[in-house]
Amino acid sequence: MNPKAYSKQELRALVEPFTNPVLVLDGDGRVHVANAGYARLLGLEREQVEGRSFLDFVQPEERSRLADRYRRLASGSPLDGRTQLYGVTNTQGRTNEVSVQASQLLLEGGGYGLLLNCLVQAERPVELAVAERLVDTSAALVSARSEEAVRRVALAGLEGAGFRARLLRWEGTRLVVRDGVSPPVDAHLALEALSDGRPVFGGADHAEPTHAYLPVGGPQSEVLWVAGPWVAPRHGSVLTLFAKVVGAALADAHLQADGARSRWEVEAVAEMARFVAQPVPPPPERFLARVADLLHAQVVVLHVAPEPGQPPRLIAHVGLEEGSPAGGADAPVTDVLLAASLRTDGGVVSSYAQNRALASVSQGRFGAGTAARLTRGGEGVGVVQALRPKEKPFDERDARLLATLAELLVTLLEQRRLRAESARQLTETRLLLDLSRTTSGVLETASILDVASDFLVHLLDVSNCFILLYDEQAKVLRGAAASEAHRDLFRAVVVPLDSDALAARVARERRPIAIDDLRQGGSAAGAALVEQLGEKALLGLPLTSREELIGVVMVDDVRGPRPFGPELIDLAEATCGQLALSIANARLYESLWASYAELAATRAEMVKRERLAALGELSAIVAHEVRNPLGVIFNAVASLRRILKPEGDAAMLLDIVGEESDRLNRMVGALLDYTRPRNPVLQHEDLLRVLQDSVEAAKAQGGAERPVRISSEVEPGIPPVPMDVRLIRQAIINVAVNAIQSMPQGGQVQVKARREAHAGREQLRIDVVDQGPGIPAELLHRVFEPFFTTKAQGTGMGLAVVKRILEDHRGEIAVESVPGRGTTFIFRLPLTQPLSFP
Repeated sequence: MNPKAYSKQELRALVEPFTNPVLVLDGDGRVHVANAGYARLLGLEREQVEGRSFLDFVQPEERSRLADRYRRLASGSPLDGRTQLYGVTNTQGRTNEVSVQASQLLLEGGGYGLLLNCLVQAERPVELAVAERLVDTSAALVSARSEEAVRRVALAGLEGAGFRARLLRWEGTRLVVRDGVSPPVDAHLALEALSDGRPVFGGADHAEPTHAYLPVGGPQSEVLWVAGPWVAPRHGSVLTLFAKVVGAALADAHLQADGARSRWEVEAVAEMARFVAQPVPPPPERFLARVADLLHAQVVVLHVAPEPGQPPRLIAHVGLEEGSPAGGADAPVTDVLLAASLRTDGGVVSSYAQNRALASVSQGRFGAGTAARLTRGGEGVGVVQALRPKEKPFDERDARLLATLAELLVTLLEQRRLRAESARQLTETRLLLDLSRTTSGVLETASILDVASDFLVHLLDVSNCFILLYDEQAKVLRGAAASEAHRDLFRAVVVPLDSDALAARVARERRPIAIDDLRQGGSAAGAALVEQLGEKALLGLPLTSREELIGVVMVDDVRGPRPFGPELIDLAEATCGQLALSIANARLYESLWASYAELAATRAEMVKRERLAALGELSAIVAHEVRNPLGVIFNAVASLRRILKPEGDAAMLLDIVGEESDRLNRMVGALLDYTRPRNPVLQHEDLLRVLQDSVEAAKAQGGAERPVRISSEVEPGIPPVPMDVRLIRQAIINVAVNAIQSMPQGGQVQVKARREAHAGREQLRIDVVDQGPGIPAELLHRVFEPFFTTKAQGTGMGLAVVKRILEDHRGEIAVESVPGRGTTFIFRLPLTQPLSFP
């Protein structure tokens, strides 16, 4: 070692004249000084080199060895004076082989230094560099863990060696380039390479080959297309060997992937089996969602045939968007694989043509699919499909997994069907029990029919139920009850027994008749009613008891055509049989109850007549005995007025005696009028004229000096009403006069008449409405009692007489009043009754 200690300037002056790379390292292995030749070798500026570790500029494979070697030299180990070769990589990634001669020296300040004199070796032959690059790439293929990684490393290695390369895959009918570009013009040579198992060179338009097709082998039929200036038959063995290495790496990766895939599939299928085996089977949508996760699919759809031999329908899906070209229940994207899948056992992968069809109907959203047929007992019952973008095609492993999952899906659907069937049977049993309890506990026909209508809708899963009862006298079927949605509408329906309507046919033939699709023709309970209700299917069932026709039950479905199967008809017939028996029992009870009611009414009428006769006899005696003294009192008061000509208190006392005597006389007259036997003489009278006459008479009696308006109104279409016009006129006048007298400050009295359904029959209702102070609630129940009055001059017999008049007409009277808001008296009279009472 030279004992001289060199400064940095001296070292720079020492190395700069050299044209070859020269550099000086300090004791830490950093570049202390470097000349321009070394900077050019690295492709850097001198300032970017000096001060950095020399290890930054050598190949990574050499760094550990050189670092250890330099530490030994720095610690005093002797220097090996032999020339050594190193690989130096520049900023463009090019590696140059450099021979280095090292010399030790001292640095100013006592530090240790090393002078490195470098000579760049001449470039090696291209073939050697290419071979080394391919060997390096072959080594890198060992660490590739997937087929895609193998392909990526192989293509990168070829490109690093100066080639252009692509992988072509044979799909049975055509060659496909994996990166999506079009195959080369002479791609037919690739088929030759595949069939012969040897490289085939192309480039007929040049003097020398420009590219080669190398059969790769491996799990798929693939060909390596390699192009470059060094492609020639003399290099074929090297390229063929590399292609075989790539094929072996692909096979190994495929085997590893298959093993990992098999383990994953077993775990996935086991997990799905546990998912299906839950106590409560999950809905199909949750199963499809798991299938989508396993297959990384954007859409999974399930088609199932409703009945054997019928085309499958979409019943569940995951990922379809309503309203989009690829979404919705009728989306054509679900039909691309459907027909082909129904004809193939196991799973299928979409073909090239089907992929294009998927991309077309989904506007590019999908471009790959797989499907599997669902089978039960060897017969196809549906199809499950999975869709993905075209960049992520399915393979045979995906189809195989989907076919396995399809078997689990069939199990799930069967479990859900059995559970639904059990639930349906349990529901039917409960409904039948409820109907039995209800009908056995209800003895009114109307209540039974309403309950039965709603019950049949739930039991048979139909839209509406209508019950018509047979009117034997008129030979017609009359609407008696309907399910809740159309209960009021159907009561007015009348179907003649000799008509062509379905209900009439069922009644005549006394057997169930079903029309599965009303759009294909067939009679119903009137075309207008069918159109109004929107019926699509109809079933009629007879109601019979002991061979006697009771009526007809009609059920419909507005959701669409449906077959009424034998099981459903048998269930409906059994229910209708129980319903007919309940109606017959209710009618028997109603008949017996009517007989008892009629007997009780007759007895009550007889007792009432006897009481009134006794009261009338007593009233006549009392009236005779009271009116004789009253006559004497009237004469005495008149004589005293004439003789005494009283004034002051005497005149007032005589007025009181006269008024009270007159009141007593009117009370006796009212009592006689109340107890006088009367048999109303009924005639059909014009109601409007009766009301107008009564209103005018009432106004004349009670409202001449009062600012009271009184009006009458009759609903249009009311026929002549059977009544004793004299008695009804007296009743209306009594109530109207009371109403007028209750409004001393004036107001309005309204007399309104209309028809009303009451107590199971249509009646005439007359309302007398005033705007008076009203009647206190605690007195309402006494207003019709004889001799009860709140007026100082009243007799208390007016409303009692009105009540008796209405009862004699087989009618009734009621009162409604709100203090401060007026009072309403309500008359109810039968619209139809015999003109003479028994």
